[in-house]
Amino acid sequence: MTTTPTETDVAIIGAGPTGLFAAFQCAMLRLRCVLIDVLPETGGQCTALYPEKPIYDIPACPAVEGAQLIANLEAQIAPFHVPRLLKHRVDSLSGQRGAFTLGMTHGAAAQVSLQAKAVIIAAGAGAFGPNRPPLDGLGAYEDSGAVQYYVRRKAEFENRRIVIAGGGDSALDWALALKDMAARLYLVHRRDRFRGAPESLRQLEEAVSQGLIEKIVPYQLHGLHGTGGALEGVEVIDMDGNTRVLEADVLLPFFGLATDLGPVARWGMDTARATIPVTPSTCETSLPGVFAIGDVASYPGKLKLILQGFSEAAVAAHALYPIVHPEQALHFEYSTSKGVPAA
Repeated sequence: MTTTPTETDVAIIGAGPTGLFAAFQCAMLRLRCVLIDVLPETGGQCTALYPEKPIYDIPACPAVEGAQLIANLEAQIAPFHVPRLLKHRVDSLSGQRGAFTLGMTHGAAAQVSLQAKAVIIAAGAGAFGPNRPPLDGLGAYEDSGAVQYYVRRKAEFENRRIVIAGGGDSALDWALALKDMAARLYLVHRRDRFRGAPESLRQLEEAVSQGLIEKIVPYQLHGLHGTGGALEGVEVIDMDGNTRVLEADVLLPFFGLATDLGPVARWGMDTARATIPVTPSTCETSLPGVFAIGDVASYPGKLKLILQGFSEAAVAAHALYPIVHPEQALHFEYSTSKGVPAA
């Protein structure tokens, strides 16, 4: 679609996997929707941060890489020709349930607006960036690519000596994904206890027993050794002050993301620790007519899994239907019998 839309039924802020599935759910209910994202392409973190990272919590997919998941979601909504406003930052939200105005910045200065009856915020972690380790001279190694916070192409790590630091899912997943191609792979953590799915922990111990991964515990990063941005070794230190230098070509610190809701935090809805509390049965925020799904949404018992975001997308689409069509009752039909509505 070449014409920039000026009004729609549902504005979906965020075109990551949860936002894309929300577009599908809305389209299946014959609700017009527009996908909005500040990035130049759809996919969110799956595209920007880990297109080749295997994801294991998608039903019917034993494993799927981030880029392939996005391609599948794009194929799912292709019949509906959903408009996209990419490289658009939503700066303001005004109006009320059934009649919102979204003020957006496109590019350097262009201001555009969109009228919507309901809003779904699927902004993931909001504005995000890596938590960097406090190491002297870090910038030079970042510039050379010797220190990286995201893995975009696994082939770049073939036959390289890799140090992965961290104790969560990202550290575990990438250690397991790179173990068969690395010349040497170290996994550094401050304690011999990792936060991960039981199956990932089992695979880690198996890889350690096979000599594919060496656990360096309990140690923390302490320094970088090399010249001109070329990494030669990573220095680690234990709780007693003993140090060790690991010969390495690349360091991958996975200490999570620093997140910021950005303008969303100023739209008048309740927020809590860079998330937006919602009512679980509807995914509606404290601002009537505005819904939040995916990692940005919070409620008791919330699981930060993509599959949970998919469920929330369906809940939000059905909950907002009466806002768009107050005069119509929604008669739920299964997709197996309903099929995909004609364009």
